[in-house]
Amino acid sequence: MVTNSEKKSRRQFLRNTALASLALGVLPAVVKATGSEVPTSTVTCDPTTQDYYGQGPFYSANAPSIINNQLAELNEPGTRFIISGRVHNLDCTEYIAGAIIDIWHADDAGVYDNSGFNLRGKTTSNSQGFYLFESIYPGKYLNGIAYRPAHIHFKITPPSYPVLITQLYFQGDSDNSTDAAASISSGTYDATHRILPVTTNSLGQKEATWDIVIDGSGDPVGIEEMRAS
Repeated sequence: MVTNSEKKSRRQFLRNTALASLALGVLPAVVKATGSEVPTSTVTCDPTTQDYYGQGPFYSANAPSIINNQLAELNEPGTRFIISGRVHNLDCTEYIAGAIIDIWHADDAGVYDNSGFNLRGKTTSNSQGFYLFESIYPGKYLNGIAYRPAHIHFKITPPSYPVLITQLYFQGDSDNSTDAAASISSGTYDATHRILPVTTNSLGQKEATWDIVIDGSGDPVGIEEMRAS
């Protein structure tokens, strides 16, 4: 379970106006203005699984670093979407700093930018394992005769450990249950813990939290967190 200490850390993280020193840049003004908190999630310590579709056909190498935590430009059409979380090792006794998180997804109309880097970028977990980015809620597109549910791709590279490639899905999407990847509920490609609850804040922005549990090493969690877990 997420402890009171971790919840407090997230609140401090989101309110910290000096995020540049934590290797994440500064929060967009629109995020700071809300005064809201990204909802906390439950860390079950189940390892983050691969996605059945793997990297997929729309990956582009050498995506740029995300500036000011904004994967989507402010004029990008669509509903703003803020995702944050923390990168843990496999038994959740350490949080992992310096994990490179490569992100890409479709635009509001379900189209990928395959010639440039719109809605593509990389961020890095900070000294306490936190990451955050703001984008737009991805649109759907036809995959054969059915629509793929809204999803976001991730390629996660912890320092000196293997890469993990996966995708996020979102609760309430009617296409999750029929999707070949999102509907898998056991085994190597189990998507259960990658289907996230999404809330909407007072500005109409969607928010979700995803804690990544991956093979790697970092700094031990605080003594209070270990006692409370």
